[in-house]
Amino acid sequence: MTIRMEPSVNVLGGTLEPCSRDPMTGFFRNGACDTCEQDQGRHTVCARMTAEFLAYSKYLGNDLSTPRPEHAFPGLKPGDQWCLCAARFLQAHEENVAPLVNLRSTHQKTLDIVPLVVLQRYATDID
Repeated sequence: MTIRMEPSVNVLGGTLEPCSRDPMTGFFRNGACDTCEQDQGRHTVCARMTAEFLAYSKYLGNDLSTPRPEHAFPGLKPGDQWCLCAARFLQAHEENVAPLVNLRSTHQKTLDIVPLVVLQRYATDID
């Protein structure tokens, strides 16, 4: 099977910037929120973790804060950036617990699920 990566374009129409290399994030574990057809979860939102969001995610069954050495996953803490699933971000927004977002590092495919105006409410990188 050939994996064809979508063009690395952010929600603002510019070049997708890295999200995090420490911890290493992304569907491809390349530090960016790149995506492809095989990325069923659409890990495209570059989110800055908050304690509130990490607790919410754990409550929903996706524990992002506990280290998983067997998967080379260090566990996330508040302030870490991570490529989050677009649908989970939208769900967190609807529950008023959405994390902050780096728009320049959020892939344009996010806009298939989350409106830009919603992302902008949580943006850390626009004036």
